[in-house]
Amino acid sequence: MSATVYNDYGRARVGWFFGLSGLQVGAVTAAAFPAIIALSRGAVLESLALAFLGALTIALVVVPVKGRSATGWLVSLAAFTLGTMAGRTRFRSRAARGQETALAVPDLPGPLSGVEIHEGAPRGPQQARLAIIQNHSTRTWAMTAAIVHPGIGMAEPSTRHRHGLGLAELIEMSARTELIDELLVTIRTVPDDGAERTQWVSKHRRDGGPQLARRINDELQEALSSGTVRTEAFVTFVVPEGRLAKEAQEAGGGLAGRAQSLYMLAGEVEAQLKSSVGMTEVSWLTSPALAAACRTGFAPGDRASIVNALDAAAHDTRVDADVPWALAGPSGADSVVRHYSHDAWNSVSSTLKLPDKGMLMGALAPIITPTEPGERRSLVVSFPILDQARAETKARNSEWGADIADGLREKGKVKQRAREREDADKVRRLDTKLARGSALTQPYAVATVTVPKTVRAGEAGRRLDSSIRRAGLSPLRLDLAQDVAFAASTIPLGVSLARGTN
Repeated sequence: MSATVYNDYGRARVGWFFGLSGLQVGAVTAAAFPAIIALSRGAVLESLALAFLGALTIALVVVPVKGRSATGWLVSLAAFTLGTMAGRTRFRSRAARGQETALAVPDLPGPLSGVEIHEGAPRGPQQARLAIIQNHSTRTWAMTAAIVHPGIGMAEPSTRHRHGLGLAELIEMSARTELIDELLVTIRTVPDDGAERTQWVSKHRRDGGPQLARRINDELQEALSSGTVRTEAFVTFVVPEGRLAKEAQEAGGGLAGRAQSLYMLAGEVEAQLKSSVGMTEVSWLTSPALAAACRTGFAPGDRASIVNALDAAAHDTRVDADVPWALAGPSGADSVVRHYSHDAWNSVSSTLKLPDKGMLMGALAPIITPTEPGERRSLVVSFPILDQARAETKARNSEWGADIADGLREKGKVKQRAREREDADKVRRLDTKLARGSALTQPYAVATVTVPKTVRAGEAGRRLDSSIRRAGLSPLRLDLAQDVAFAASTIPLGVSLARGTN
């Protein structure tokens, strides 16, 4: 069996005429109309002046600049400037200011400021209280699990294809629940700090051992630690409050009812992950474990101290190894135009533009592989799921837009390009897939590189973009939104780029 290439995806919106949407066509017509009226009156100079202004307006509205129109950039830049002047892009934790009182209350920056963590009812043989994430800003609920997968680097093409079908089944199962509206898979690759090996050596090394063997062992540990990496993976499902509130009423309402509904969803997701996707381990995070994952997301260098504290707590009950939520975030963070600064680290984020020729499963491996010592790579692949009614409406509107575009080109005797023809064909096949029960999702991916502040952030960003291009995709730096991109791609709390705040 040959390798499977996934290319059955299309643009989120098919333009009516020359790739323009209806709003853009209306803006172009409105900008050109005054010049036409002036020319009909014989006012040539006035017509030329109006034509120049109309061309400038068209350029501001239509011409894309790195994924946005010039108008979009101006609006975003104005909002970012106002936020900077108001101090909204700068964060200082309450603990750093000496104002911390409640250790269980999260103190997180920017897009994470509305997050609250609840503990559910005891679950499983160990009676663990799983963490339930409530985001007041977006009115959503979420749960996160740490996952382990054997990988597909050495897998046969048939195995890769089976895992791909399993992911599609997971998305369709999530859509059938009529509760989950987004799945996020987060991967973090960090340089190995050697904390576990150091503990093992200290426990098993004999006092009277040969000095040469000790020296060789220490040199091997130093050499291996500098060249190895550790991979962490998480999966998060997100449920809007509007959907969960109705379901929770049948379970008694309130936080307990919502927790019971989320627990049931977690069981369904876990079963699908272990069966069709091929996960060998799915562990839903408790509040302390989620706080530790959040802390190491902001400060990768703190992992070794957390591991040592957990080992000490296993032998001494007086040791408190849990990371309090009040200290799970950075002591300070600043969002600038092209990178995000948090404590002693800088992070640069780029989104991934899918290629028209398709992608081979496993092509994202170069993106999450660190290229320099000390840097951390993070990647989130998000699957926002549209409900059936919205999916059918979108498919119908897209097909109608494709038909209108074909009619306008035929009347204008404009030749249809191969890319436009392929996009229109994909749109027309979408309705058939929805009729067969498939779910509609609009996936996106964001990659982030985190380096110490001793390394130039711009250089790290260029290395990340180079890795993205090596994977066969095109990078698009998320300027003016680096804080949101970092939170979405690195901190497994269910932050999404596809959902605005309320």
